[in-house]
Amino acid sequence: MTEAILLVGGKGTRLRPLTVYTPKPMVRAAGVPFLTHQLARARAAGVEHIVLATSYLAEVFEPYFGDGSALGLHIEYVTEEEPLGTGGAIRNVAGRLRSGPDDPVLVFNGDILTGLDIRALVDTHETTGADVSLHLTRVADPRAYGLVPTDGTGRVLAFLEKPQTPEEIVTDQINAGAYVFRRSVIDTIPADRPVSVERETFPDLLAAGAHLQGMVDSTYWLDLGTPAAFVRGSADLVLGRAPSPAVPGRCGDRLVLPTATVAPDAKVTGGTVVGEGAYVAEGARVSGSTILPGAVIEPDAVVIDSLIGARARVGERSVLTGTVIGDGAVVGADNELREGVRVWCDARIPAGAVRFSSDQ
Repeated sequence: MTEAILLVGGKGTRLRPLTVYTPKPMVRAAGVPFLTHQLARARAAGVEHIVLATSYLAEVFEPYFGDGSALGLHIEYVTEEEPLGTGGAIRNVAGRLRSGPDDPVLVFNGDILTGLDIRALVDTHETTGADVSLHLTRVADPRAYGLVPTDGTGRVLAFLEKPQTPEEIVTDQINAGAYVFRRSVIDTIPADRPVSVERETFPDLLAAGAHLQGMVDSTYWLDLGTPAAFVRGSADLVLGRAPSPAVPGRCGDRLVLPTATVAPDAKVTGGTVVGEGAYVAEGARVSGSTILPGAVIEPDAVVIDSLIGARARVGERSVLTGTVIGDGAVVGADNELREGVRVWCDARIPAGAVRFSSDQ
């Protein structure tokens, strides 16, 4: 296996305002764009040629990654004029693949952080002679996912959309968003129209008698589709719970990037990242959070499990828990923001304007 497709065209609507100016795979996790971690892990597994299937804010990717040589890769870019879905995006880049008809092609969704053993998935694909092999993982509550039951040999039996009743939960195995396709199978996906691999391609292949193989790998897996998940994923990368060769520093309780400043008596813990040029002032406490480049955390502010956008500012004594502050936004002093609050890019909250408790 020497090539892969990365699906990075989604708008990341669940992550807004993080994705107003930045495509989801380019939002920073553990100090670098999240896509960097996926590219580095693919390279470590032996992939040499990667095609990025882009759409939303497509112009951002190539200036950052170039031809991929800095990562030891050859990267090409294909932009969808209209969103084509997962299957349509795979088909749309087929002309850039170099593989022979029976060669394996790795396909990744661009918003999954995983410890998947990529080589093991490819080995499973080749030893079973499958047409498509899928990474499956087990989750405690599968109701939000598509279920993928398999037989005793791992062969896929069905694709069941999000179950609505307990009787429909026939397995805890879900589609984890990484696949190996036989190259010739990609050419059978309809061209020039939206196609979902989950709802159309895989069920149709199964109905036609194709061999779809599942491999359960229950190492670290996280869908980074929500702000809370994204913040947790970044912290887990810093803490070493999620594996990546692209973390720019040693794993530990915090990651402070070059040109960032943390006051000596500030407390920065829990896998927090402090980006380039950011400043954490005296007396501030920051835990499990991502502070993007140029952001400022003023004296005695408390930031927990939150993401502070580039050039944003959190005022003195403000307390933020489970919140997202967009790029360039300003939260004035003595505010209190709790779980689920999203402050849009460049917004301004006056001092003491938002509280959930008494100001005494």
